Amino acid sequence: MRAALLIGHGGPDQLVCRDDVPVPLPGPGDVLVRVQAAAVNNTDINTRMAWYSKGEQDSVDASWSGNPLHFPRVQGADVCGEIVHAGTEVGNHRVGERVLIEPCIREANGQILQNPWYFGSECDGGFAEYAVVASRHAHTIESTLTSIDLASFPCAYSTAENMLTRAFVSDEDRVLITSASGGVGSAAIQLAKARGAEVFAVTRESKFSGLLEIGADGTAERESDLISRFGKNSFDVVIDLVAGPTWSTLLDLLRPGGRYTVSGAIAGSIIELDVRTLYLKDLNLFGCTVLAPEVFKNLVDHIEKRRVVPLVAEVYPLSQIAQAQKSFESKQHIGKIVLDIATRT
Repeated sequence: MRAALLIGHGGPDQLVCRDDVPVPLPGPGDVLVRVQAAAVNNTDINTRMAWYSKGEQDSVDASWSGNPLHFPRVQGADVCGEIVHAGTEVGNHRVGERVLIEPCIREANGQILQNPWYFGSECDGGFAEYAVVASRHAHTIESTLTSIDLASFPCAYSTAENMLTRAFVSDEDRVLITSASGGVGSAAIQLAKARGAEVFAVTRESKFSGLLEIGADGTAERESDLISRFGKNSFDVVIDLVAGPTWSTLLDLLRPGGRYTVSGAIAGSIIELDVRTLYLKDLNLFGCTVLAPEVFKNLVDHIEKRRVVPLVAEVYPLSQIAQAQKSFESKQHIGKIVLDIATRT
């Protein structure tokens, strides 16, 4: 089969597209999925660059979960495809189903995982014509959307839904979302609005109109003084993908008893915290990585009931995966960059 292989840590030159990669074999509890489309996300870039490592670049903790990363690796967590074979414990009734693959997996190689894996990081993922996953993580989807559209949902939207779930976001909340034009941020806008919340987006001024179109109630320039723009104690919830040197401002924006959730640190992972702000305001801080069990099922329901819409910025063939990742890193887009796996070029 054709697959894009990550052969080591480094730049896009570490991605090699080959046509002679063996088709993976499903175990008894697995399904084999013919991949139609798979989207690029931050974890692909971070894993390739060993960003997760707290030591040297080739350290054994350079994967999403802190486990050793083995090369070559097929990345790709955002997958839409069709089940073409089922393991003996699954049964042929699933063959032919259109599915989205849950990116945070709790079962692999017939074993229940003590620490969940990330599809395309601790195991091979969807940047290939075929992928294997435990049947429980291949979720049937009933939708008229294209496979390219559907591939924009799994990772970003489940991450956003998980953050909103952890923060108990409701129609009584005022929510601030940083990096709001990215995959997770734009997903969080839609999903927070689906819950009835009032939503404000932090992004570049050039992207304001696009985010207002998908439901944001207001916007703020990412380099602006957010305290002057909104005032202290003005939000119930902050959904953060940025962190960085101005991180403490986000806590100042929260009302007493407010909830802060984070699932990214694109502006820098080392921040300064005045603990007095944390305890005197009775704040709740949530680090969000592993999906709560109900999150992906809820996401599929949102998609099927059209409460969210796909935001596909660009589409590339699998052979141009390096160009797709370079475009992703430029951060000029709103939404997702998707690889068309089904069409060979």
